[in-house]
Amino acid sequence: MSALLVPSSSSPVPRARNRDVALGTITPKTYRAFLASPEGRALGAGFLQCPSWAGVKEGWGSQLIGWGPDPEAGELTGVALVLLRQFPGTHKYFAYLPEGPVADWSDPDVDDWLDPLLGHLRRAGAFAVRIGPSPAYRCWDAARLKALTGPGRRLGDVLASEVDPLGSAVADRLRVRGWRRCGGDGTGQGGDAQPRHVFRVPLAGRTTDDVWAGLNQEWRRNVRRARKEGVEVVVGSAADLPEFCRLLAVTERRDGFRLGRSLAYYERQYAALNAEEPGRMKLYLARHRGEILAAHTLITVGRRAWYQTGASADHRREVRPSNALQWRMLLDAHALGADVYDMRGVASTLDPEEHGYGLLRWKLGTGGQVVETLGEWERPLGGSANLVLHRAFQAYLNRR
Repeated sequence: MSALLVPSSSSPVPRARNRDVALGTITPKTYRAFLASPEGRALGAGFLQCPSWAGVKEGWGSQLIGWGPDPEAGELTGVALVLLRQFPGTHKYFAYLPEGPVADWSDPDVDDWLDPLLGHLRRAGAFAVRIGPSPAYRCWDAARLKALTGPGRRLGDVLASEVDPLGSAVADRLRVRGWRRCGGDGTGQGGDAQPRHVFRVPLAGRTTDDVWAGLNQEWRRNVRRARKEGVEVVVGSAADLPEFCRLLAVTERRDGFRLGRSLAYYERQYAALNAEEPGRMKLYLARHRGEILAAHTLITVGRRAWYQTGASADHRREVRPSNALQWRMLLDAHALGADVYDMRGVASTLDPEEHGYGLLRWKLGTGGQVVETLGEWERPLGGSANLVLHRAFQAYLNRR
Protein backbone atom coordinates (compact mmCIF):
# COMPACT_ATOMS: atom_id res chain seq x y z
CA MET A 1 0.00 0.00 0.00
CA SER A 2 1.49 3.37 -0.95
CA ALA A 3 1.71 6.22 1.52
CA LEU A 4 -0.55 9.23 1.20
CA LEU A 5 0.69 12.79 1.02
CA VAL A 6 2.51 14.11 4.07
CA PRO A 7 3.67 17.57 5.11
CA SER A 8 6.75 18.64 3.15
CA SER A 9 9.62 20.79 4.36
CA SER A 10 8.02 23.73 2.58
CA SER A 11 4.74 23.44 4.49
CA PRO A 12 4.11 26.32 6.89
CA VAL A 13 4.70 24.89 10.36
CA PRO A 14 4.75 27.16 13.45
CA ARG A 15 8.20 27.66 14.91
CA ALA A 16 8.75 26.44 18.44
CA ARG A 17 10.83 28.27 21.00
CA ASN A 18 12.24 27.08 24.32
CA ARG A 19 14.51 29.51 26.21
CA ASP A 20 16.98 30.80 23.58
CA VAL A 21 16.48 27.89 21.17
CA ALA A 22 14.36 28.55 18.08
CA LEU A 23 13.27 25.67 15.90
CA GLY A 24 11.74 25.46 12.45
CA THR A 25 11.95 23.99 8.96
CA ILE A 26 15.03 24.93 6.93
CA THR A 27 16.14 24.62 3.30
CA PRO A 28 18.41 21.83 2.03
CA LYS A 29 21.09 24.44 1.34
CA THR A 30 21.03 25.69 4.94
CA TYR A 31 21.01 22.12 6.24
CA ARG A 32 24.01 21.09 4.13
CA ALA A 33 25.91 24.24 5.08
CA PHE A 34 25.53 23.34 8.76
CA LEU A 35 26.74 19.76 8.19
CA ALA A 36 29.80 21.16 6.39
CA SER A 37 30.58 23.70 9.14
CA PRO A 38 33.08 22.92 11.92
CA GLU A 39 30.19 22.66 14.40
CA GLY A 40 28.26 20.31 12.17
CA ARG A 41 31.26 18.15 11.29
CA ALA A 42 32.01 17.74 14.99
CA LEU A 43 28.58 16.13 15.46
CA GLY A 44 29.44 13.47 12.86
CA ALA A 45 26.21 13.12 10.90
CA GLY A 46 25.69 9.84 9.08
CA PHE A 47 24.40 9.46 5.54
CA LEU A 48 20.90 8.62 6.83
CA GLN A 49 20.62 12.19 8.10
CA CYS A 50 21.68 13.87 4.86
CA PRO A 51 18.91 15.70 2.97
CA SER A 52 19.46 13.40 -0.01
CA TRP A 53 18.27 10.37 1.95
CA ALA A 54 14.69 11.67 1.71
CA GLY A 55 14.91 11.05 -2.03
CA VAL A 56 15.84 7.41 -1.43
CA LYS A 57 12.90 6.52 0.85
CA GLU A 58 9.95 5.90 -1.43
CA GLY A 59 6.55 6.16 0.27
CA TRP A 60 7.76 8.58 2.97
CA GLY A 61 7.42 12.33 3.16
CA SER A 62 10.08 14.44 4.84
CA GLN A 63 10.95 17.63 6.66
CA LEU A 64 14.32 19.27 7.27
CA ILE A 65 14.40 20.81 10.74
CA GLY A 66 17.00 22.99 12.40
CA TRP A 67 17.37 24.63 15.78
CA GLY A 68 19.64 27.22 17.30
CA PRO A 69 19.73 30.99 17.93
CA ASP A 70 18.30 31.79 14.47
CA PRO A 71 17.64 28.83 12.10
CA GLU A 72 16.35 31.05 9.28
CA ALA A 73 19.67 32.91 9.24
CA GLY A 74 21.65 29.68 9.36
CA GLU A 75 22.63 30.07 13.03
CA LEU A 76 22.18 26.45 14.05
CA THR A 77 23.30 24.06 16.76
CA GLY A 78 21.47 20.97 15.46
CA VAL A 79 19.47 19.59 12.53
CA ALA A 80 17.27 16.62 11.72
CA LEU A 81 15.94 14.86 8.67
CA VAL A 82 12.48 13.67 9.66
CA LEU A 83 10.83 10.97 7.56
CA LEU A 84 7.04 10.90 7.82
CA ARG A 85 4.85 7.87 7.09
CA GLN A 86 1.10 8.40 7.03
CA PHE A 87 -1.12 5.91 8.80
CA PRO A 88 -3.67 4.76 6.21
CA GLY A 89 -7.05 6.40 6.51
CA THR A 90 -5.90 9.16 8.88
CA HIS A 91 -4.16 12.52 8.81
CA LYS A 92 -1.61 11.29 11.36
CA TYR A 93 2.05 10.42 10.76
CA PHE A 94 4.80 8.27 12.18
CA ALA A 95 7.98 10.37 12.45
CA TYR A 96 11.31 8.61 11.97
CA LEU A 97 14.75 10.17 12.40
CA PRO A 98 17.16 7.44 11.22
CA GLU A 99 20.41 7.73 13.20
CA GLY A 100 19.30 11.22 14.20
CA PRO A 101 18.78 13.92 15.17
CA VAL A 102 22.19 15.47 14.53
CA ALA A 103 22.61 17.08 17.92
CA ASP A 104 24.96 17.58 20.84
CA TRP A 105 23.96 14.62 22.97
CA SER A 106 26.49 15.62 25.64
CA ASP A 107 24.35 18.68 26.42
CA PRO A 108 22.93 18.05 29.93
CA ASP A 109 20.03 20.38 29.09
CA VAL A 110 18.75 18.05 26.38
CA ASP A 111 15.18 19.28 26.97
CA ASP A 112 16.15 22.69 25.57
CA TRP A 113 16.20 21.25 22.05
CA LEU A 114 14.39 17.92 22.42
CA ASP A 115 11.13 19.39 23.77
CA PRO A 116 10.78 21.94 20.92
CA LEU A 117 11.50 19.14 18.43
CA LEU A 118 8.72 16.97 19.87
CA GLY A 119 6.34 19.92 19.95
CA HIS A 120 7.08 20.67 16.32
CA LEU A 121 6.41 17.07 15.29
CA ARG A 122 3.18 16.96 17.29
CA ARG A 123 1.90 20.07 15.51
CA ALA A 124 2.89 18.51 12.17
CA GLY A 125 0.50 15.65 12.94
CA ALA A 126 2.92 13.01 14.23
CA PHE A 127 1.38 10.48 16.63
CA ALA A 128 4.73 8.87 17.51
CA VAL A 129 8.42 9.38 16.88
CA ARG A 130 11.46 7.13 16.60
CA ILE A 131 15.02 8.43 16.94
CA GLY A 132 18.53 6.96 16.78
CA PRO A 133 20.88 8.79 19.18
CA SER A 134 24.49 8.89 17.96
CA PRO A 135 26.52 8.08 21.11
CA ALA A 136 27.92 4.56 21.40
CA TYR A 137 27.07 2.40 24.39
CA ARG A 138 29.97 -0.07 24.55
CA CYS A 139 32.53 -1.73 22.29
CA TRP A 140 34.65 -4.86 22.03
CA ASP A 141 38.06 -5.13 20.36
CA ALA A 142 38.41 -7.79 17.68
CA ALA A 143 41.21 -9.61 19.51
CA ARG A 144 39.08 -9.98 22.65
CA LEU A 145 36.12 -11.42 20.76
CA LYS A 146 38.13 -13.85 18.64
CA ALA A 147 39.53 -15.39 21.82
CA LEU A 148 36.12 -15.78 23.52
CA THR A 149 33.91 -17.49 20.94
CA GLY A 150 31.98 -20.60 21.99
CA PRO A 151 28.67 -22.49 21.94
CA GLY A 152 25.75 -20.26 22.90
CA ARG A 153 28.00 -17.30 23.61
CA ARG A 154 26.88 -13.78 22.72
CA LEU A 155 28.38 -10.32 22.85
CA GLY A 156 26.59 -9.52 26.10
CA ASP A 157 28.43 -12.43 27.76
CA VAL A 158 31.81 -10.79 27.14
CA LEU A 159 33.19 -7.93 29.23
CA ALA A 160 33.30 -4.88 26.97
CA SER A 161 36.65 -3.33 26.11
CA GLU A 162 35.09 0.08 26.73
CA VAL A 163 31.79 1.48 28.03
CA ASP A 164 30.93 5.01 26.91
CA PRO A 165 29.65 7.01 29.90
CA LEU A 166 27.89 9.44 27.57
CA GLY A 167 25.90 6.61 26.01
CA SER A 168 24.79 5.41 29.43
CA ALA A 169 23.84 8.95 30.46
CA VAL A 170 21.81 9.55 27.29
CA ALA A 171 19.96 6.25 27.73
CA ASP A 172 19.03 7.25 31.30
CA ARG A 173 17.87 10.70 30.18
CA LEU A 174 15.63 9.21 27.51
CA ARG A 175 14.09 6.63 29.85
CA VAL A 176 13.06 9.19 32.43
CA ARG A 177 11.40 11.20 29.64
CA GLY A 178 9.18 8.32 28.57
CA TRP A 179 11.21 6.92 25.69
CA ARG A 180 11.41 3.15 25.19
CA ARG A 181 14.29 1.36 23.53
CA CYS A 182 13.05 -0.58 20.50
CA GLY A 183 13.43 -4.29 21.11
CA GLY A 184 14.30 -3.76 24.78
CA ASP A 185 17.78 -3.68 26.28
CA GLY A 186 18.91 -7.11 25.16
CA THR A 187 21.88 -7.76 22.92
CA GLY A 188 19.85 -8.51 19.78
CA GLN A 189 18.79 -5.99 17.16
CA GLY A 190 15.20 -6.38 18.35
CA GLY A 191 12.85 -3.83 16.84
CA ASP A 192 15.54 -1.54 15.46
CA ALA A 193 15.33 -0.61 11.77
CA GLN A 194 19.08 0.12 11.74
CA PRO A 195 21.69 -2.33 13.09
CA ARG A 196 22.33 -1.99 16.81
CA HIS A 197 25.75 -3.65 16.53
CA VAL A 198 28.13 -2.32 13.90
CA PHE A 199 31.75 -2.99 13.07
CA ARG A 200 34.14 -0.05 12.81
CA VAL A 201 37.79 0.20 11.79
CA PRO A 202 39.51 3.29 13.26
CA LEU A 203 41.61 5.24 10.75
CA ALA A 204 42.38 8.53 12.54
CA GLY A 205 46.06 8.87 13.39
CA ARG A 206 46.98 5.64 11.57
CA THR A 207 49.15 5.18 8.49
CA THR A 208 48.22 2.71 5.77
CA ASP A 209 51.01 0.50 7.13
CA ASP A 210 49.26 0.58 10.51
CA VAL A 211 45.96 -0.42 8.90
CA TRP A 212 47.68 -3.26 7.02
CA ALA A 213 49.32 -4.47 10.24
CA GLY A 214 45.88 -4.42 11.90
CA LEU A 215 44.58 -7.04 9.47
CA ASN A 216 44.91 -10.58 10.74
CA GLN A 217 47.16 -13.08 9.00
CA GLU A 218 44.31 -14.63 7.00
CA TRP A 219 43.19 -11.26 5.65
CA ARG A 220 46.71 -10.26 4.60
CA ARG A 221 47.18 -13.63 2.91
CA ASN A 222 43.86 -13.27 1.05
CA VAL A 223 44.65 -9.74 -0.18
CA ARG A 224 48.02 -10.97 -1.45
CA ARG A 225 46.32 -13.95 -3.09
CA ALA A 226 43.89 -11.69 -4.94
CA ARG A 227 46.77 -9.54 -6.17
CA LYS A 228 48.74 -12.59 -7.30
CA GLU A 229 45.71 -14.02 -9.14
CA GLY A 230 45.26 -10.75 -11.03
CA VAL A 231 42.05 -9.50 -9.40
CA GLU A 232 41.50 -5.92 -10.57
CA VAL A 233 39.52 -3.45 -8.45
CA VAL A 234 37.91 -0.48 -10.18
CA VAL A 235 35.28 2.13 -9.36
CA GLY A 236 32.17 1.52 -11.44
CA SER A 237 29.24 3.74 -12.39
CA ALA A 238 25.45 3.73 -12.41
CA ALA A 239 25.62 1.53 -15.50
CA ASP A 240 27.07 -1.26 -13.33
CA LEU A 241 24.21 -1.27 -10.82
CA PRO A 242 22.27 -4.04 -12.64
CA GLU A 243 25.29 -6.36 -12.33
CA PHE A 244 25.65 -5.40 -8.66
CA CYS A 245 22.00 -6.30 -8.04
CA ARG A 246 22.40 -9.61 -9.91
CA LEU A 247 25.34 -10.52 -7.65
CA LEU A 248 23.38 -9.34 -4.62
CA ALA A 249 20.59 -11.81 -5.43
CA VAL A 250 23.22 -14.57 -5.67
CA THR A 251 24.62 -13.55 -2.28
CA GLU A 252 21.18 -13.49 -0.65
CA ARG A 253 20.41 -17.02 -1.86
CA ARG A 254 23.78 -18.32 -0.73
CA ASP A 255 23.87 -16.68 2.70
CA GLY A 256 20.18 -16.98 3.54
CA PHE A 257 19.13 -13.35 4.00
CA ARG A 258 16.86 -10.93 2.16
CA LEU A 259 17.44 -7.19 1.96
CA GLY A 260 14.31 -6.55 -0.07
CA ARG A 261 16.06 -3.88 -2.16
CA SER A 262 15.41 -3.58 -5.89
CA LEU A 263 17.51 -2.22 -8.71
CA ALA A 264 15.25 0.86 -8.70
CA TYR A 265 16.11 1.41 -5.02
CA TYR A 266 19.86 1.41 -5.65
CA GLU A 267 19.45 3.59 -8.73
CA ARG A 268 17.54 6.15 -6.62
CA GLN A 269 20.15 5.97 -3.89
CA TYR A 270 23.07 6.35 -6.28
CA ALA A 271 21.43 9.29 -8.09
CA ALA A 272 20.24 11.11 -4.95
CA LEU A 273 23.46 10.84 -2.94
CA ASN A 274 25.74 11.78 -5.84
CA ALA A 275 23.50 14.69 -6.87
CA GLU A 276 23.99 16.06 -3.37
CA GLU A 277 27.76 15.60 -3.53
CA PRO A 278 29.59 13.97 -6.44
CA GLY A 279 31.32 10.81 -5.30
CA ARG A 280 29.30 10.49 -2.11
CA MET A 281 28.29 6.95 -3.13
CA LYS A 282 30.66 4.75 -5.11
CA LEU A 283 30.32 1.26 -6.51
CA TYR A 284 33.52 -0.80 -6.40
CA LEU A 285 33.94 -3.79 -8.71
CA ALA A 286 36.38 -6.70 -8.51
CA ARG A 287 37.15 -8.21 -11.92
CA HIS A 288 38.97 -11.45 -12.70
CA ARG A 289 39.60 -12.64 -16.26
CA GLY A 290 37.18 -9.99 -17.48
CA GLU A 291 34.30 -11.08 -15.22
CA ILE A 292 32.90 -9.10 -12.28
CA LEU A 293 33.09 -11.44 -9.28
CA ALA A 294 32.19 -9.00 -6.49
CA ALA A 295 30.75 -5.51 -6.03
CA HIS A 296 30.57 -3.37 -2.88
CA THR A 297 29.14 0.10 -2.21
CA LEU A 298 30.93 2.85 -0.26
CA ILE A 299 29.34 6.03 1.13
CA THR A 300 31.28 8.98 2.56
CA VAL A 301 30.04 11.95 4.57
CA GLY A 302 32.50 14.34 6.18
CA ARG A 303 35.18 12.34 7.99
CA ARG A 304 33.26 9.04 7.99
CA ALA A 305 33.03 6.26 5.43
CA TRP A 306 30.62 3.31 5.31
CA TYR A 307 30.81 -0.01 3.52
CA GLN A 308 27.09 -0.33 2.98
CA THR A 309 26.34 -3.44 0.91
CA GLY A 310 28.44 -6.24 -0.56
CA ALA A 311 27.71 -8.86 -3.21
CA SER A 312 29.77 -11.68 -4.71
CA ALA A 313 29.51 -14.60 -7.10
CA ASP A 314 29.40 -18.25 -6.04
CA HIS A 315 32.33 -19.27 -8.21
CA ARG A 316 36.06 -18.47 -8.12
CA ARG A 317 35.80 -17.41 -4.52
CA GLU A 318 39.32 -18.77 -4.01
CA VAL A 319 40.78 -15.69 -5.72
CA ARG A 320 39.39 -13.59 -2.84
CA PRO A 321 37.69 -10.71 -4.69
CA SER A 322 35.86 -9.41 -1.59
CA ASN A 323 39.08 -9.08 0.41
CA ALA A 324 40.64 -7.18 -2.48
CA LEU A 325 37.63 -4.85 -2.63
CA GLN A 326 37.67 -4.11 1.08
CA TRP A 327 41.38 -3.37 1.14
CA ARG A 328 41.00 -0.91 -1.75
CA MET A 329 38.01 0.72 -0.04
CA LEU A 330 39.93 1.02 3.23
CA LEU A 331 42.82 2.68 1.38
CA ASP A 332 40.47 5.10 -0.40
CA ALA A 333 38.65 5.99 2.83
CA HIS A 334 42.03 6.66 4.47
CA ALA A 335 43.13 8.83 1.54
CA LEU A 336 39.90 10.85 1.83
CA GLY A 337 40.76 11.62 5.46
CA ALA A 338 38.09 9.47 7.08
CA ASP A 339 38.47 8.95 10.81
CA VAL A 340 36.36 5.78 10.79
CA TYR A 341 35.57 3.05 8.28
CA ASP A 342 32.18 1.65 9.26
CA MET A 343 31.40 -1.86 8.01
CA ARG A 344 27.81 -1.61 9.27
CA GLY A 345 25.83 -4.36 10.95
CA VAL A 346 26.98 -7.58 12.58
CA ALA A 347 25.13 -10.26 14.53
CA SER A 348 25.45 -10.45 18.31
CA THR A 349 26.33 -14.16 18.30
CA LEU A 350 29.81 -15.48 19.12
CA ASP A 351 28.76 -19.06 18.45
CA PRO A 352 30.57 -20.41 15.34
CA GLU A 353 27.63 -22.73 14.68
CA GLU A 354 25.05 -19.93 14.49
CA HIS A 355 23.94 -18.15 11.36
CA GLY A 356 25.48 -14.69 11.23
CA TYR A 357 28.76 -15.58 12.92
CA GLY A 358 30.53 -16.03 9.57
CA LEU A 359 30.05 -12.38 8.60
CA LEU A 360 31.18 -11.24 12.04
CA ARG A 361 34.29 -13.44 11.80
CA TRP A 362 35.10 -11.96 8.38
CA LYS A 363 34.86 -8.40 9.70
CA LEU A 364 36.84 -9.21 12.85
CA GLY A 365 39.76 -9.98 10.54
CA THR A 366 40.18 -6.27 9.81
CA GLY A 367 41.20 -5.69 13.44
CA GLY A 368 38.52 -3.12 14.27
CA GLN A 369 35.83 -3.07 16.95
CA VAL A 370 32.26 -4.20 17.40
CA VAL A 371 30.33 -1.17 18.64
CA GLU A 372 26.95 -1.42 20.32
CA THR A 373 25.04 1.75 19.58
CA LEU A 374 22.24 3.06 21.76
CA GLY A 375 19.82 1.60 19.23
CA GLU A 376 16.54 3.22 18.35
CA TRP A 377 14.04 4.75 20.79
CA GLU A 378 10.32 5.47 20.42
CA ARG A 379 7.57 7.32 22.21
CA PRO A 380 3.98 8.30 21.40
CA LEU A 381 3.37 12.02 21.23
CA GLY A 382 0.78 12.62 23.91
CA GLY A 383 -2.75 11.39 24.51
CA SER A 384 -4.33 7.96 24.70
CA ALA A 385 -5.57 8.20 21.10
CA ASN A 386 -2.01 8.56 19.82
CA LEU A 387 -0.89 5.66 22.01
CA VAL A 388 -3.58 3.43 20.45
CA LEU A 389 -2.65 4.64 16.97
CA HIS A 390 1.02 3.94 17.68
CA ARG A 391 0.25 0.34 18.61
CA ALA A 392 -1.94 -0.10 15.55
CA PHE A 393 0.78 1.32 13.33
CA GLN A 394 3.35 -1.13 14.73
CA ALA A 395 0.97 -3.99 13.91
CA TYR A 396 0.46 -2.57 10.41
CA LEU A 397 4.22 -2.44 9.77
CA ASN A 398 4.61 -6.00 11.05
CA ARG A 399 1.99 -7.19 8.55
CA ARG A 400 3.81 -5.40 5.72
